[in-house]
Formats: sequence, structure tokens, C-alpha cells
Amino acid sequence: MTSLSRPPRLGEISSFVEYMGKGWDVPDRTPPVVAGAAEAAAAHRRLLAREFPGRKLVVAAGQAPVRANDTYYDFRPDSGFAWLTGCTGVEDAIVVIDGDSAVLYLPPPAYPGERGFFADPAHGELWVGSAPGLGDWSAALGIEVRPLPDFTGDIDPNGSSLAGAVTTSSVLSGKAPDPQLGEALSRLRLVKDEWEIGQLRSAIDHTVTGFAATARELGAAVGGGGERWLQGTFDRHARTHGNGPGYASIVGSGKHAPTLHWVRTDGPVRDGELVLMDMGVEANSLYTADVTRTLPASGAFSDAQRKVHDLVEKSHRAGLAAVAPGRPFFDFHHACMEVLAQGLDDWGILPVSVDEALSDSGQQHRRYIVCGVGHHLGLDVHDCAKVPRDAYQDGPLAPGMVLTVEPGLYFHAHDLTVPEELRGIGVRIEDDLLVTSSGSDVLSGALPITAGGLEAWLRQM
Repeated sequence: MTSLSRPPRLGEISSFVEYMGKGWDVPDRTPPVVAGAAEAAAAHRRLLAREFPGRKLVVAAGQAPVRANDTYYDFRPDSGFAWLTGCTGVEDAIVVIDGDSAVLYLPPPAYPGERGFFADPAHGELWVGSAPGLGDWSAALGIEVRPLPDFTGDIDPNGSSLAGAVTTSSVLSGKAPDPQLGEALSRLRLVKDEWEIGQLRSAIDHTVTGFAATARELGAAVGGGGERWLQGTFDRHARTHGNGPGYASIVGSGKHAPTLHWVRTDGPVRDGELVLMDMGVEANSLYTADVTRTLPASGAFSDAQRKVHDLVEKSHRAGLAAVAPGRPFFDFHHACMEVLAQGLDDWGILPVSVDEALSDSGQQHRRYIVCGVGHHLGLDVHDCAKVPRDAYQDGPLAPGMVLTVEPGLYFHAHDLTVPEELRGIGVRIEDDLLVTSSGSDVLSGALPITAGGLEAWLRQM
């Protein structure tokens, strides 16, 4: 019996290499660039360059994290990099901004005739599909593009700044991000331009239709599909009408609804229970929506469920009314909390007076809402997170900002401080708002927020 030897490596077989380099037509290599992204990115680069006159700025796209061995999680570029380039699908890219000039460095793809075409699973076109060339990207993005190996990495720390996912960059290893640059990128993104607002409107509109598609599947969820059926329905919708969900979709039914980040979504959906759904479509430009509604699985709220929903709705309306240019960011937080604290006191749940609970040394009402009630929204669901507190939570709202308002009440099934009829009820209402010159525009307002309105909406499904 002949012994079996290991198969030869294809790259070592000259006849195979020669044959693989022949007979290929040129596929469509159009870069996936969203309309208007290149122009918006050029304006963003100019804004950032003005913040650091005379300094070279380097921002990395990052790389997909390893899931196991040679498999990876999905790649999503650093948000600052996407904001500056409009390039959303190339790993390990680098953009260098030097005053009015900018250069984008990209890993060159491997085409037929190159060994990497079939041997490089990261850049070989046979592995990754049709891959735009550097010239294709340059034409689509309106920026000079060079091959990544041309980036020397010789950066003078006294004359340059680093930001982005530099720890996962093949050419910036060992370089630490410059916190000043990270803060500037976040601060400049606080106020959205018209193109960004258009992207957010589109993401939110698709999220509204995604909620409708998901609500139509409540019967299937109750029939055995459970929370995961609803999550899968929305996530499929997000992939169909955008890049995908903007964050891990939260679908919590019954006793899971009070769990703030119930992303396991592995529970049943039972008739008579509430289903809290916190979900958002991320557009292909990577701008994301963030909307929450709490629906009765049976189509109608019980008396206890309606009681909680009505109080959250009252709080939500107070928060919406407190969003306007020039007002402190925390105004809508305080407006929401005053309503919730008063309602809990009216129900006999609050162990202290309303004034004591609302004081800085009290906050007993926060047992039932330990999370915040809103945040900036944009390329990240919790956008502009590197902005210092004095410009974010302690700063004023301004036209062009987009934020969420999302009060809720979360009564866990094992919380003995609330009446038994309320245990296991969790309700959140979340809308996305654009701050305008005269007030605000509720971008997700096509979804009803009243209990009766939601019941009527469900009957139309």
C-alpha cells in the first residue's frame, strides 16, 4: 500500500499558478460609496484640519477582531475614519490629513496573475469578491489613494496626531491614540450637516417600517418563535434596507422586558405579556437609528400594563417638550424624571417624598430606571462619546444635533418593593429627535406612542 503524502500547496505548482492567471474577465469593481458621502467627507476633513493647524493627522479604519483562529467578526470601520473618508468597507486603511491635502492608504487587492488572487483570503479577489482598485476608490471618493505599503509609519510625535483604531492597524502598531484628536472628532460630529441628517432620516424611516414588519410577526412569536423570531425579523429587515442593525437588537418579553440590555433574546413570547423592542436600522453610510416601543403581545394592554405605559408616555412627552436649541442637554432628563418620581409617589411605591427622591442625595426613584433617558445619535448609537462632559451632558443643545429621548420604568419580577401586579413589567418609549432652530423634529414620529394608538396600529398589521 502506498503511503499518502500531504497535498501540494497550490502556490508551489507553477502550472496551476500559470493557469489561474489566465481567462478572467474584469468584474464590476465599483466602490460601494453612498451618494454624497465623498463630498461630506471632504468637508469633514476641512473642519478637522482647522482644529490642528500645522499638524499631520492620521486616522485608521481598524481591523475586524478575531472570532476564533482564522474566522473574524464582521468589519466595521472606526466611526471617525468613516466620517473623514466615506470609505466604509476596507480594513486596515489609513487616512493622513495634512492641512488642505489628504491621502488615503489602502491595502491593494490581489487580481488574476498575482499569487495572492487565490492565496490571500484577506485581499485576494477570488476570496473576497470583486475588489475595487486604488484608482477606483480615488475616483469615487475624490481623494488621492496610495497603496498601504507606501505608508512609512515614520510619524513625528511632536508634529502629528493619531486617532482611530490604531491598536488594530498593521502599520500603526505601538502608536497610542492622541486624546485631543479623538475628542475633536467627537465634538465636530455633535452637530450634523444636511447630508448626515438625510442619512439619519432614511435609517429612521426604515426602522419604522422594520417595527411594522416585526409587529406583524407577533402571532408567530407567541406561537413558538419567541423573542428570537422577532429579533430575526427586524435584523433581516435591517440587512435588506441598510447595512444591518445599528446595535444588538433588544427584544424582551414578559419578565425579560425590564432587563435593560436583553440582547440574548432567547425567551418565549406569551399571550398577555408585553414585548419591549429597542431596535435600529444602520444605513449603508453607517448612520443608525435607535427606537423603542413596548407592545402587548395579545394586541391589547392589561390594566396594569396600561397604567405603567401611560406614566412612561407622560414622562416621554415631558422629555420631548424639553428639547430645544439653547437648553441644557440635561433638561429633558430632569423633565422625564420629575414625572416618573411623581407617578411612583402617587402609586405609593416611592419610599421618600418626591422632592427628596429628586435631590442629588436621594434618587430613590432611579431604582426603577437606573439608565439614562437619552443620548446623541449618529454614526454610533451612543454617538460622540469622547466629547468632554462640559460640552456633552453639561452643554447646550444646538440646531443640527440628533438625540434620543427614552424614559422607561423597569419592574423586575423579583423586585419585592413594587406591587405584585406590576412585577415583571418593563416599558420604554424611545424616539429620535433633530434639534431645529425653533425646537425639535421627532424623526420617528410615524410610530404611535400612546397605548391606544399602539393597539390601533397593531390591529392594522
